[in-house]
Amino acid sequence: MASMEENFPRGGIQKKPTEGKTPNPKLERDNLFDIHHEEQSQKRKRSQRDQGKQKKFKADKIAAAKDNVVNIEPLAIEALCEGMLLLGCIKEVSDYELVISLPNGLSGFVPVTQISDAYSKMLSKQVAQGELLEDLHSLLDMYSPGTLVRCIVTSVEKSADGRRSIKLSIDPKKVNKGLNASALASGMLLSGFVSSVEDHGYLIDIGVSGTHAFLPRQKAQNYIKALKRGTDLKIGQNLNCVIVEVKNEGRVVRLSIDRSEVAASLATEQQNWTLSNLLPGLVVKARVQKVAPLGIKVSFLSSFTGIVDFMHMDPEKSMNYSPDQVVKACILSVHPTSKVVRLTLRQAFLRPGGSPNQLSNDRMGAVVEESTVKAFYKQFGAVFELDDGTLAFARLKHLSKTRKSFKPGAFKTGCKHKCRIIDYSPMDEMCIVSLKYRIIEARFLQYQDIHTGDVVQGKVLALKPIGMQVKVTDGIKGLVPSMHLADVILKQPEKKYNIGDEVKCRVLECNPAGKKLILTLKKSLVQSKLPVLSNYEDAKPGLITHGFVVCAREFGCIVKFYNDVKGLVPKNELSSEPISCPDKVFHEGQVVKVMVLKCEPEQERLLLSFRLSSKPALEDKNECTPKKKQEVKYQIGEMVDVKVLKKKDNGLEVSVLEDEGNVIASIPTVHLSDFLANCKLLWHCLQEGDVLPRLMCLSDKGERITLSRKSAVISAVQEEQVVRNFSEIQPGMLLTGYVRNVMPFGVFVEFPFGVTGLAPKVSMSDKFVTDTKDHFVVGQTVIAKVTSIDEEKQRVLLNLKVSECSSGDSAAESFALLNQYFKEMKEIRNLLRRRGEPSIAQGLCELVPGKELQLVVEDVKEDGSALFSGSSVTGLTVTATRYHLGDKNIVPGEKTKALVLHVDALTSKVYVSLREELLKQRAKQRLTENSQYSAIVQHIAEEFAIVSLLETGQLAAIPIASHLNDTFRFDSEKLKVGQTICATLKVVKVNDHGVLLAVQGPAKKNGFVRVRNESETALEEMLAAVKHSLSLGDVVTGTVKSIKPTHVTVAIDDKLTGSIHASRILDEVPIGSFPTYTLKAGQKVTARVIGGRDVNTHRYLPITHPHFTRSIPELSIRPSEIEGKVTAMLDLKEDSALKKLGLYDVGQTVTCFVKKYNVLKNWLEVEVTPDIRGRVPHLLLSLNTKVLKHPEKSFKNGQAISATVTGTDVTETNLCLSLTGIQLLEQGTVTVGMVTKVTPHIGLTIALPGGKTGRVSIFHLNDTYTENPLGDFKVGRIVRCYILSNENGKIQLSLRQSRLNPKSNSKVKDVEITCIKDVKKGQLVRGYVKSITPSGVFFGLSASLLGRILFQNVSPYFVQKHSLYEKYLPEGKLLTAKVLGVNGKEKHIELSLLPEDTGMPSVLPESLGLPRYDAEEEKREADETEKREKLKLKTKRRRGNSESEQEAKPKKRKVCPADENDSGIEVYYREEEDDDQEEEAAKKKSKIRKPGEAPRLQVSVGFTWDEDINAVDIPVLNQKEESSESEEDEDPQSKLKKQTKKEKELEKQKKEKELCKLEAALMDPSRQPQSADDFDRLVLSSPNSSILWLQYMAFHLQATEIEKARAVAERALKTICFREEQEKLNVWVALLNLENMYGTEETLMKVFERAVQYNEPLKVFQHLCDIYANSEKYKQAEELYHTMLKRFRQEKSVWLKYASFLLKQGQTEATHRLLERALKALPTKEHVDVISRFAQLEFRFGDPEHAKALFESTLNSYPKRTDIWSIYMDIMIKHGSQKEVRDIFERVIHLSLAPKKMKFFFKRYLDYEKKFGTTESVLAVKRAALEYVETKSSLADT
Repeated sequence: MASMEENFPRGGIQKKPTEGKTPNPKLERDNLFDIHHEEQSQKRKRSQRDQGKQKKFKADKIAAAKDNVVNIEPLAIEALCEGMLLLGCIKEVSDYELVISLPNGLSGFVPVTQISDAYSKMLSKQVAQGELLEDLHSLLDMYSPGTLVRCIVTSVEKSADGRRSIKLSIDPKKVNKGLNASALASGMLLSGFVSSVEDHGYLIDIGVSGTHAFLPRQKAQNYIKALKRGTDLKIGQNLNCVIVEVKNEGRVVRLSIDRSEVAASLATEQQNWTLSNLLPGLVVKARVQKVAPLGIKVSFLSSFTGIVDFMHMDPEKSMNYSPDQVVKACILSVHPTSKVVRLTLRQAFLRPGGSPNQLSNDRMGAVVEESTVKAFYKQFGAVFELDDGTLAFARLKHLSKTRKSFKPGAFKTGCKHKCRIIDYSPMDEMCIVSLKYRIIEARFLQYQDIHTGDVVQGKVLALKPIGMQVKVTDGIKGLVPSMHLADVILKQPEKKYNIGDEVKCRVLECNPAGKKLILTLKKSLVQSKLPVLSNYEDAKPGLITHGFVVCAREFGCIVKFYNDVKGLVPKNELSSEPISCPDKVFHEGQVVKVMVLKCEPEQERLLLSFRLSSKPALEDKNECTPKKKQEVKYQIGEMVDVKVLKKKDNGLEVSVLEDEGNVIASIPTVHLSDFLANCKLLWHCLQEGDVLPRLMCLSDKGERITLSRKSAVISAVQEEQVVRNFSEIQPGMLLTGYVRNVMPFGVFVEFPFGVTGLAPKVSMSDKFVTDTKDHFVVGQTVIAKVTSIDEEKQRVLLNLKVSECSSGDSAAESFALLNQYFKEMKEIRNLLRRRGEPSIAQGLCELVPGKELQLVVEDVKEDGSALFSGSSVTGLTVTATRYHLGDKNIVPGEKTKALVLHVDALTSKVYVSLREELLKQRAKQRLTENSQYSAIVQHIAEEFAIVSLLETGQLAAIPIASHLNDTFRFDSEKLKVGQTICATLKVVKVNDHGVLLAVQGPAKKNGFVRVRNESETALEEMLAAVKHSLSLGDVVTGTVKSIKPTHVTVAIDDKLTGSIHASRILDEVPIGSFPTYTLKAGQKVTARVIGGRDVNTHRYLPITHPHFTRSIPELSIRPSEIEGKVTAMLDLKEDSALKKLGLYDVGQTVTCFVKKYNVLKNWLEVEVTPDIRGRVPHLLLSLNTKVLKHPEKSFKNGQAISATVTGTDVTETNLCLSLTGIQLLEQGTVTVGMVTKVTPHIGLTIALPGGKTGRVSIFHLNDTYTENPLGDFKVGRIVRCYILSNENGKIQLSLRQSRLNPKSNSKVKDVEITCIKDVKKGQLVRGYVKSITPSGVFFGLSASLLGRILFQNVSPYFVQKHSLYEKYLPEGKLLTAKVLGVNGKEKHIELSLLPEDTGMPSVLPESLGLPRYDAEEEKREADETEKREKLKLKTKRRRGNSESEQEAKPKKRKVCPADENDSGIEVYYREEEDDDQEEEAAKKKSKIRKPGEAPRLQVSVGFTWDEDINAVDIPVLNQKEESSESEEDEDPQSKLKKQTKKEKELEKQKKEKELCKLEAALMDPSRQPQSADDFDRLVLSSPNSSILWLQYMAFHLQATEIEKARAVAERALKTICFREEQEKLNVWVALLNLENMYGTEETLMKVFERAVQYNEPLKVFQHLCDIYANSEKYKQAEELYHTMLKRFRQEKSVWLKYASFLLKQGQTEATHRLLERALKALPTKEHVDVISRFAQLEFRFGDPEHAKALFESTLNSYPKRTDIWSIYMDIMIKHGSQKEVRDIFERVIHLSLAPKKMKFFFKRYLDYEKKFGTTESVLAVKRAALEYVETKSSLADT
């Protein structure tokens, strides 16, 4: 019988009924029970008692009574609960689960881990071993659909879409948990699993603990034959077993699975079934009790009642049942708590071991035109009879489209309907049908309906790393792999697809058995009209179809089609032209059109070609090569940011970030910088994935866009100093370009926009050119001057001579080059630093010229140079030339200081100098810019030289080249190391690169060179000034030569060229138009001269100017100006720009023309008229944040825009303009700004239009506070802001949506708190932690309001360490708090974070295990605190100063001693009656403080936090205290007289205390001696304590009194008793140390010789060696060791000490030689020990591999030396890998040693495995130990 608890599910104490007593027949019942059945149930119980049957308990009776009133209705999923037992039928079997059909059309699943314990163990074993086990069979081998199984519900889970899934288990331990050994009886039918196969039968797991069940082979024979699944049962197989025999009170049972025995089994009363162990699947005899419309109620096993619903009546008998009729029934389910038992009367279930009828496959999904209603049940659904006579059930929701459209009248018996079979329920032997039109017409109902190549509509369900899940229909889901999301690979698919999107896909693969559906979204495949290739048989030669590339390698491409059909396109079939690297032309996932060449279906081999015909069709070529012209066109000169994809030999392959990486471009190595050295270095440093900002599009010729990073070329294009085509070139122009090719006859130079010219050999250099290659290299940036043009042949001749191309100020030009070089070096350094990996590159970043290093000499070469090593330069080559070694003679191993001169990151070389003049520290002098200094050249690099200033020794860098074209020097001109030159300093502060910047040669006298204004048009540089005879008002005709955005060049005659400004083309300029583009090149125009432009100064000249005739004529073609009078034109008589700008008023609107957006200065440059320019600052361009993010895209060059004048700029040469009107930053307005600073926990600083700045507090960033409020804001981000206030120049802003868009009604979670009135008691508020002080946690509610949280309100736990609060409440943490109190007058807000107040979890987690505040303690503490507070207040002077937190007069302060509750904070508060005079006096007074008295921390009045400060009565002050303090100040004498008796008494006590303190201090044993007297006292008391003598010596050494320290040592040696050898030795060692540090070699040797005489010599020698080693005197140490080896050669310790010394020096080879010497010198018995000790030292300091070899050779010679084995193990556990350690253990345990020693090794092995191994490895050791013991014992027996 089952245990009592299980039989008595309700609580309470249970009395066991004895045989004699009868339980009370009267039963207390709720009204819930049906009274009519009471009598009947009592009678039944009585009769049962009379028959002497086993008694049932009360619970069983109640359950039986309850069953009488259960509603008979089908089982609903809601009724299922954990622990419910059900009979199920296997519907589907897959690798990892069984799908089980349950009664009433429900279904659940059994995971592979819920089969049985034995099966789960084998699975775990297989997973652990990683290889397949022979006796582990898959679920498909053991289970077949249609088998009945007993299951238990383990969980009912609800998915996101509201569907419930039922998880089941068929593990007998769970199913049969109601049974125990004593309840087992023969004849019982149980489910069990094969747990192991034995010789004579099988062990069966029936899940009953303590019971062993055995199935003999003969009882299984006919079952195995009938099953036809091999000759044996398999582990994990489910069986229906009948108990044949029970032995030993149920501990052993014998079973049978014989089909006839199982089929005949019947559950009877004799088997003692109870409600708690009743199992589904049992066949019982039942008696009909009551027939109801939805089913019948039956009783069975004499005392139980159950129900049969309408779906489980026998269809043969239908409803023809009568009360008291006896029928056979099978139990379907048992509810664990309500104990409702459901049964079935269907014939298929009445023979255990049978299986229900199955539906033929072709019927699934069939549409039945006419099905007849058999019965309709209004809550559940209807039963239909189908056309073939079978019954079907339709759930209520499947009877109509919606609940509302449902008409019950249409489902009367006999009505006919069209339906579709959507499922089959084996447990009900019924089809499940649907009448919904949508389902009847559905194209796909199950996976079998879907075929490869079908185009299907679906909805996006989820995006996962492997791809996208798509829902095709309710039951069908498919996967689109990442490769198939689009024609190109998507980096961020979430930007293209959102959950719920409708998508059109094509089926690539469909496997109905595995419910696997693979789809593609590639447009080319979905829309393809070509035939679908889904098997190899269809691949006929000549077939053309679409496929996709899955692999491109050097042998060709592999192309895949539908259903995993794939073929090869060999290399020669890829294209009509040979392709050397297919992987560069084709990419994975690319859709291609292919032709089948050959197919062998048996071998699944397919040969394909991309050459569809002899002549390649253009469209196909486009499809298969990604190198087609990109759709996204980039303009030359456009700036882009890129990401490095691949490094190639000649450059980088990159992707443009703006286009999400779809556009691929290349950067040739030479275009990475203007400096060739930096090009190589940058290429070397960049890695794949690095981002390079601001590159310029150079050309889009060929297949790829080419980009450039040359700063000189970029600035030339941005400043319009370029020519776009041949027609724009004019002789005399200076253009920036780069060397395209170097030929023997000259150099070809290419410019942006593709124009090329030739510089012949004669025009290449000012020096004589022998070989062109010596002067220029390909890719070098140059500035070229156009000398002549040949229009017919379209040739341009150039001049590259520095004299022709330079501005004349070589110092400025060369300095600009040097500056740019170092700027690029800084970028490279930052790039390497960002890597974060501790690489060699990282080390290079830290080394800068001028840094001092501690180095060790590695080697001195023949040429006199030296190599060094050191900890700070690992992995780098450090070298110094002979010159830089100075006069020093260095030897390898010597330590030395060196100064870094130059670091070559490309070759990882560091050049250093040991010269004294560089290393010598000199007083820093003030250096002045542009002044000359003498300097010595110290090192020459590629682009610059490092020099040292003679006066200060500081390092400076000087450029080698004076110009971009200055590349060649004769040997006599080259700088030489050691040469003295004159240098002019340009930058006098040491920069990030460790050097000053200078230029060679003296500074030019008055060499003023006009710095060119970037905004000035480059036109004048290009147009040569020609003398002409034009005058103002002349009308000329000319031909438009070239069109620029803001002006048009017009050829007036052969030589003369004029210019028409954009403002001089139309009278009325429409805003947004481009006036210059209304003209075409070659067009004839008539224009009028309105002025002239001076070529040299680019100033606009009035016609009256004397130089006018040598200027470029400025023309106008405005109709009004051509026809008007001359005087009506611009009055250009005044030359001053200032006066011209003065013509414009602030607020005036002007039409101007976009020149360009200056990215460096962040402003838009515009031209108003030919001579007036303007600038629009970034923030005044627009109020639209999108425009401000990319202003260069919003404003096109040459476009006409309307702007408002806001003033002139600082230089007064430009108008300041605004496109958004004049912005008044008034309260309540919305403006735009740019984040300039992000201050953690405070907020943002924002730049506003008009150069103002504003601040945003963290409380105004969002309407909902977040954990990291500033996380989204980066410097440079453009934001819209609302101005909260603008007072005293301080602007407060808000970024809250509720402020910016008040109409949007967006939800405001955290309301703004502006003042204390916004806070109400009891309110919940959110805010950020501000700080933690001893008086509590300060909590920010808004920018101006703080609240305080007392520690007892922070958490319900008592915290001693305040650091805990700091850990869990860091500054800026977002929390919710409750307002406990608000004091409006004092602006105090008390808050609480307690969980009971806020409803949030405690801020300190429970896991910390802190004690909770006890209620009693808390109360007591509060009382004490209050008393203390009162006391404190009584003794305090009521005054304070809220501004300066200063102390009152010491005399006035009487404070009770600080205890643990006193925070050490003085609280002062203001007294209203005090007049100002008193306060002033108090201020002065407060500055006087008693000497030696530490000021206590104070909180000023403005912020007192005493809880009940207002509640405490303030004592009335006596007369004396009220007297004004100013009086007291006047008469210090009277102050002394006024001392009261009490105060005198206090003073006396105080003096006494001080004396006591002094005495106690002197007697304190822990007191440190402070003077020589103190030490003398101590050494007198302990004369033999060397430690005191040493401290005494140290005391003198601190004061650098060396002689006194020596004297103390000598005193000690005389004083210490001769027996105390160790104490004496300590003093000798100290003396040796002292002489080593402060004495000479001579004094040291004298002390050493004395020490050797008075002590054990070996010890003294060893100590001196240590002293030498510690002070890095390695040479002396080594000499001493050599002496020791001669003197103490028999001492093992000496050899070991020397070995340790050598290894620490890194001299491993020397150590190996030493070992050989040691073995010769020492006696043989010491050898093993010495080798072992040497090996240990090798492990610690030297080469572990050599150490292992030493151990191995020793152990080979002495295998029984267990001590060596033990040491070897210890070391290997510490330093070796687990495998090596295990190998050693395995060798040891197989040695033949004494059992005691073996036991020791086994124990060690076991401990090791327990610590580092797995349970399996522990067991293996135990097994090995057992084997060892067994072999020993068997040997003993023999």
